[in-house]
Amino acid sequence: MFIGAGTVVNVLAVLVGSGIGLLVGNRLPARTRVVVTDGLGLVTLVIAALSAIAVTDRLLSDAVGPSAPVLIVLGAVVLGGFVGSLLRIEHRLERIGVVLQARMGGAADDGARARFVEGFMTASLVFCVGPLTILGSITDGLGGGAEQLLLKSALDGFAAIAFAASLGVGVMASALAVGVIQGGFTVLGALMGSFVPEPHVAALTATGGVLLIGVALRLLNIRQVAVGDMLPALVVAPLLVQSVIWLR
Repeated sequence: MFIGAGTVVNVLAVLVGSGIGLLVGNRLPARTRVVVTDGLGLVTLVIAALSAIAVTDRLLSDAVGPSAPVLIVLGAVVLGGFVGSLLRIEHRLERIGVVLQARMGGAADDGARARFVEGFMTASLVFCVGPLTILGSITDGLGGGAEQLLLKSALDGFAAIAFAASLGVGVMASALAVGVIQGGFTVLGALMGSFVPEPHVAALTATGGVLLIGVALRLLNIRQVAVGDMLPALVVAPLLVQSVIWLR
């Protein structure tokens, strides 16, 4: 397979899954769609926990010390959230959702717009915040094969069915975010090689798990956590690991 094939398949999986979900969702009563969304929130919470447990990774502890990993994740989330809030990333993502909703010819009333934006943002965060997004894309760019992204494509395809059934056509627009973000990491991997050491990846994975907990809280309607503003934490986490390594 050619370099970038994994991302292409992932985008197609989201589009096809979303299309199926839209067909099914229109035939489901509102109560069923709420239950489906709650189920997605619970599953996202499990995935988040599995990612966040990377904070106990032995390679990370060996690199920064046994007490530092949790502090690194905490620092990444706090500093990343601070930077993201100043940059108003959440607001900008919402604006992108509004623009896409208008381009796709959706209804202009506030309820339809809000549902589209929520579907776009929630699906984009779930599909793009996670270890397989970065590791799979970089591996693909390095010519190591697209197996990780093909696995992710299958998972995202089924998730897109459930998301679109409950959150609507905005989920389909998240395919754009998948293409841009994963395509960017694939190009980065092709240009720079394997540039992220394993301890840094563990910190990034654990931080991504924390952000996914925020996504789960949104799906469960517990709290509308501004996860978009926290996205810079994914960059801050590896930088903090490297800083601690230098200081030791």
